[in-house]
Amino acid sequence: MAKVELKQPVVNEISEKIKDAQALVLVDHRGLTVAQDTELRKKLREEGVTYKVYKNTMMNFAFQGTDFEQLKDLLNGPSAMAVSTTDPAAPARVLYEFAKKAKALEIKGGVIEGKYYDAEAMTEIATIPSKEVLLSRLLGSMQSPIANLARVLNQIAEKGGEAAPVAEEAAPAETAEAPAAE
Repeated sequence: MAKVELKQPVVNEISEKIKDAQALVLVDHRGLTVAQDTELRKKLREEGVTYKVYKNTMMNFAFQGTDFEQLKDLLNGPSAMAVSTTDPAAPARVLYEFAKKAKALEIKGGVIEGKYYDAEAMTEIATIPSKEVLLSRLLGSMQSPIANLARVLNQIAEKGGEAAPVAEEAAPAETAEAPAAE
């Protein structure tokens, strides 16, 4: 069997993984212990991110003709790819958080929604909160004024519908001063 026939299934596997990908991040995993690698894979799985180590030549063949072709210059040295089809920032976020603890893990760069980002830009993207967190913050900021209004209306209702007494305006101070006693 020719070498090409042996490599084609691997290239097809990579192509299948990146077909519907919103984000792909390449990392240098050199220096990670087995325990660290296992922990990283678990965290990525929890976020719905697939992570696998492939040969650079295989990734290069699979990336040809796709948005991920922009990554060909990063395919040197040991490389692993993290792919997400749901949350574009998830791979960068998980890898960035893990790289804080495991200094051996190095983010090379990636493509998110068709646009190439270098390692520095991936770090910035990683600090963006997840979609769920952003939506909950938005909802919280929208609910706050309504909750305050409901509290005020409830207090008025508890007092029998009477409006809270409004402080009367202070009488204007007299402008003429009393003569000083001598």
